[in-house]
Amino acid sequence: MRFVVILFIIIPLTEMMLLFEVADRIGGVATLSLVVLTAVIGVQILKRQGLSTLTRANHRLQSGELPAQEIVEGMMLAGAGALLLTPGFITDTLGFIFLTGPLRRPIARRIIQSGKMHTFSSGGGADGFRFWSAANRSYKADSAKVYEGEYSEDGLSQLEKGQEKSGPDDKLH
Repeated sequence: MRFVVILFIIIPLTEMMLLFEVADRIGGVATLSLVVLTAVIGVQILKRQGLSTLTRANHRLQSGELPAQEIVEGMMLAGAGALLLTPGFITDTLGFIFLTGPLRRPIARRIIQSGKMHTFSSGGGADGFRFWSAANRSYKADSAKVYEGEYSEDGLSQLEKGQEKSGPDDKLH
């Protein structure tokens, strides 16, 4: 916890010192323009990378796999967006590292392999009327007979009120 507090103190101070140093060398307007430009470029790249990661996660879900890599990358992209919107060159550099796919993917793989993230998956399930399997995503209709019933708020069914339904399958007598 202390580490996080120290980071929240040291990073802004370092960013301000670096911004003042850059402003002394290239001018205040140019420095401000660079900060705004990196934020705009970063947001545009973030949109594309986010959609790409979402598409890959969707494909993995449709094939019955857990998109652990894409989930970690999505969290890294969210962090990259926050870093890019924070004014400063250090946070922009970190944001672009998380934003760049070839750099982000190995970091995400390492996070998953480190055991800091656990994933659980079940082999299948049922939603009341059909059974599904995550391995092959096939659906099978339940072979049991389907029984029809009615419900009313006052506690009396249509049969009790004397309005019996008639049909070939009605065997309630």
